[in-house]
Amino acid sequence: MKNQWTNLYTGFVEVKASGKGTERLINELIRQGVSVWDIRRTAPGILVFCMDVKEISNLRKAVRKNECKVTFVKGSGGPFFIKRLIKNSGFVFGFLAFLLTIFVLSNMVWGIEVHEASPDTEHAIRKELDKMGIKKGKLQFLLLDVDEIQKQLGDKIDVLTWVGVDLKGTTYHFQVVEKETPEEVKTYSPQHLVAKKKAVIKKMLVEKGKPIVSINDYVKKGQLLVSGLIGKEGTPQMVPAIGKIMGETWYKATVEVPLKTNFSVFNGDESTRHSIAVGSLSIPFWGFKNPDYPEYVTETSSKPFFFLQWKLPISYKTQTLRSKEDLVREYTKSEAVKEAKKMAKASLEKELPEDAEIIGGKILRESIDNGKVILSIHYQVIENIAIGQPIIQGD
Repeated sequence: MKNQWTNLYTGFVEVKASGKGTERLINELIRQGVSVWDIRRTAPGILVFCMDVKEISNLRKAVRKNECKVTFVKGSGGPFFIKRLIKNSGFVFGFLAFLLTIFVLSNMVWGIEVHEASPDTEHAIRKELDKMGIKKGKLQFLLLDVDEIQKQLGDKIDVLTWVGVDLKGTTYHFQVVEKETPEEVKTYSPQHLVAKKKAVIKKMLVEKGKPIVSINDYVKKGQLLVSGLIGKEGTPQMVPAIGKIMGETWYKATVEVPLKTNFSVFNGDESTRHSIAVGSLSIPFWGFKNPDYPEYVTETSSKPFFFLQWKLPISYKTQTLRSKEDLVREYTKSEAVKEAKKMAKASLEKELPEDAEIIGGKILRESIDNGKVILSIHYQVIENIAIGQPIIQGD
């Protein structure tokens, strides 16, 4: 008889049969279709063999018909293993509790280190991390992922040029590059101030040099505004011309605004599914119900589990289902014109220097084409038009 792998799960026993009818006992079991294997004679009149646990009742019937006595040597397989576990349940539960404790501790935050940051910047970073819930003792898989932490810190702390976030084991490491804001000491070589674009002079603030133009003068690009040559005509002295020449300049902007626009927005309704992922298999344990949103977008996040320093092939997976609505925005012609003006002005302000000021605007052309309002707008801007031009010896 052959030993079957299924016996390891269903359980089997090793039986010792002694007496005159041991051979007849084996033959009787075989006739009844009972699987027996590993039959061996250990002494005259004594046979030892193995059989399934579920066939013990048939063994008892066969023993009654033959002159022999049987005893069970040992039991093996699933049922007996479980019985031993129950008997030693205190040790088993203690061992499992130990493994669970190590597992939980391996997935908690035990350190937050900030590198290359000034004390004030480090304090600001730790304050923001507290708001995000990133503290010692928190479970890592319940926190934001590394990319999101990096993005939020960069958005909320202005003094950061760059921050790198790295999770090593149970410790977050933050590598910081701060913005350098040294006092700017400007040094000038001898220069003239010339116009960088055509304009009408509105205000002049000359610190050094000889003004060549006056208020309300119209100047062209490259025209001399303030000379760096001062002193007597025959023996001029070269100096760096310094100052601000504020002039009225002109810009033209063209903007298109659709009268009807289709777009999608999130309305704030969302639900989250939680699962344990083992390889490609995902085992959900919370949030089984499908949302009743007609349309939604799914965002998936997966965070691996660790045991001590080893990364396990198991991860904590969350799926956030955000409700999405398709909306239609319609403008009347006057509303579209008003929106186009706002867009054009905002776009121009981004291009202008900080000290520039928009003082007026006039619509040059207004039309509707293919469901769009098209505006062409002329703007008047006050800005510094002076730029330095080095003085070449002999000028």
